[in-house]
Amino acid sequence: MSPTVNTQTTAASAGSADSHEYIRVKGARENNLKGIDVAIPKRRLTVFTGVSGSGKSSLVFGTIAAESQRLINETYSSFVQGFMPTLARPDVDLLEGLTTAIIVDQERMGANVRSTVGTVTDANAMLRILFSRLGTPHIGSAKAFSFNVATVSGKGAVTVTKGGKEVKERREFSITGGMCPTCEGLGRVSDFDFTAIYDAQKSLNDGGLIVPGYSMDGWYGRIYGGSGYFDMGKPIGQFTDQEFHDLLYREPTKIKVEGINLTYEGVIPRIQKSMLSKERESLQSHIRAFVDRAITFTACPDCQGTRLNQAARSSTINGISIADACAMQISDLAEWVRGIRDTSVAPLLTSLTELLDSFVQIGLGYLALERSSSSLSGGEAQRTKMIRHLGSPLTDVTYVFDEPTVGLHPHDIQRMNELLLQLRDKGNTVLVVEHKPETILIADHVVDLGPRAGTAGGELMYEGSVEGLRSSDTLTGRHLGDRVQLKESVRTSTGAVEIRGADRHNLRGVDVDVPLGVLTVVTGVAGSGKSSLIHGFLNDAAGDTQVIAIDQTAIKGSRRSNPATYTGLLEPIRKAFAKANGVKPALFSANSEGACPTCKGAGVIYTDLAMMAGVATECEDCEGKRFQPAVLEYTLGTKNVSEVLGMSVAQAREFFSGSVEGSEEARIPAAHKILVRLDDVGLGYITLGQPLTTLSGGERQRLKLATNMAESGGIYVLDEPTTGLHLADVQQLLALLDKLVDLGKSVIVIEHHQAVMAHADWIIDLGPGAGSDGGRVVFQGTPAQLVDSAETLTGQHLAEYVNA
Repeated sequence: MSPTVNTQTTAASAGSADSHEYIRVKGARENNLKGIDVAIPKRRLTVFTGVSGSGKSSLVFGTIAAESQRLINETYSSFVQGFMPTLARPDVDLLEGLTTAIIVDQERMGANVRSTVGTVTDANAMLRILFSRLGTPHIGSAKAFSFNVATVSGKGAVTVTKGGKEVKERREFSITGGMCPTCEGLGRVSDFDFTAIYDAQKSLNDGGLIVPGYSMDGWYGRIYGGSGYFDMGKPIGQFTDQEFHDLLYREPTKIKVEGINLTYEGVIPRIQKSMLSKERESLQSHIRAFVDRAITFTACPDCQGTRLNQAARSSTINGISIADACAMQISDLAEWVRGIRDTSVAPLLTSLTELLDSFVQIGLGYLALERSSSSLSGGEAQRTKMIRHLGSPLTDVTYVFDEPTVGLHPHDIQRMNELLLQLRDKGNTVLVVEHKPETILIADHVVDLGPRAGTAGGELMYEGSVEGLRSSDTLTGRHLGDRVQLKESVRTSTGAVEIRGADRHNLRGVDVDVPLGVLTVVTGVAGSGKSSLIHGFLNDAAGDTQVIAIDQTAIKGSRRSNPATYTGLLEPIRKAFAKANGVKPALFSANSEGACPTCKGAGVIYTDLAMMAGVATECEDCEGKRFQPAVLEYTLGTKNVSEVLGMSVAQAREFFSGSVEGSEEARIPAAHKILVRLDDVGLGYITLGQPLTTLSGGERQRLKLATNMAESGGIYVLDEPTTGLHLADVQQLLALLDKLVDLGKSVIVIEHHQAVMAHADWIIDLGPGAGSDGGRVVFQGTPAQLVDSAETLTGQHLAEYVNA
């Protein structure tokens, strides 16, 4: 039975909530929300709790933040709105008291290869001004230190005033930028494997170009054929030097084809603009595969990867160039900036120092400004975004955070809590979706959703103070004080992987033995070197033993991919449908013969509105079911294939076991086995047809884990598997880790959660700090030994945890 809703007596429950003091939500039904009503106090810190899939994000992000952003967008002109995403009104009866919402989430920071930690936080802009004022020799304005500005000169039209009238004149101009001309400010150069670009035996007409998207049946065929640069019927291998150059390297050139003005451009510059100007992970899977196959990257030989030209690198302050400054660890850079004494730039130095100190305060002092922003983890990206707001003079803003403690050591969580309270104390409303008890405990107000996930969630279970939550009979309340005790006995290792001389990033010639046949936890503050050690050296040190690394990165695939297709679950289901109905299995694939012809099996119609943001609308013909009507007539155990894909993992587990009434013929052992693994990793609430693009990092990792549990690998590496897990689900995760070890596998977990540390057989603690202050093994041993010594930050926090 679901526990009774606990709502403390507030202005909300008394029906007197005022829009000046509360954000009022009435009848919220977004996704799985079941018409809930809440009143969130303004200028307070409210934490939203509940199991994964209970509806927290639907309420906070999908309802409150979405409506705030939609209303703000409507205040802009139609022209400006054309460059903004189209936002639909959330499914809610009433929203009152909204203020401007600023979302600080875990989404990766863009796909532009030119984006760095320095460029996204304005630190680079401040450094460029600083060097343009104080750098010797003086080489020009701030642009002279920008790797995104090239040095160019020429003639162009300028408007000048003569005799009181504006006239245009052609004048010479010169722009001095800091971009390295060799790599064009990318810090790397590319080398092409031509055999992956063209087939020398074929002509262009016969498909000689094998670059994805370069079909001669469309515009490319008209442009290439009408250019006159080469014979479309001649094998590419027989091209003259000039023809070969025009095909591969010709710069953009205006041509006229069939009376239409077009631009011809060689294959190589076109690839560089369309594929290499984006980060690899943002590319579609087939484009990414082509890039991996056809192109190799190395550090630019001229700028040594700094992206800057010789002039920019030659100007220094106290012997340090801007390239040196950007390569420094931010905590060290902050100290260097403090050492600059010049009253002419005092305000700039103050602002730059405060910005750099914010990195250190938020636990990112180990980063460097030159670090690519796309390489940051979800937690690092979220904290980097947070830096933008710490010094903001704005007040009465609603800040929305998505698990801000992700990737943080207990020591760093304390600092994150201080920053959340700092934002609140400036007069802002802070809304936090969170599972960690350390952050729940600092809340002024708690909203707990549940009781479970998916269709079993979406209800308001509790609203009020933390003290009230403790005494409530909700799942969160009952588990808020959970503690995992140290094991009375630990497993004995069956051997070890010997890592010797690990020296990547901040590691300092680390020697460590990683035990086999046990549960090993690798811990340490963020930036201490955990990932560098395990992901960088374990695989090579393991020799012939297979290492299966399961992380939280995006799963390759399109928006059509879902858990059923990714895990292979759909295959036995399709075959069972086909056998039961005497038809082909292909009919039960939305990507094959059974697809709705209108939406091509997507369930939605994607409309490109040119300059306006594209929109996705439900397909009217299949009503979002993705299949042809005739296919939906076929059933298996009373369900059609669309209804099966709409099931949650937990529902499907029962259905395909054959134990549910009417599902006897749906007993499919192969499908049931996969569903058991999905349920075991805590994904019982996700639906089989849910797009993979909607899964969080933690959900992606658990999906990969479930898929790989059947593999024969000897060593499993998990990276923060507690991400996104409710307190009640941590025990389930620990049981799963034990199960893997009991099956004879070695399990290595990179983790900060004290419950996982306490449950380990062996702990490897790195530190003592982050960046240059880390990179050393500061402890190896059992959890009990770590608690007894309590000499490291990890040991101190683990001791507090188990003794609480």
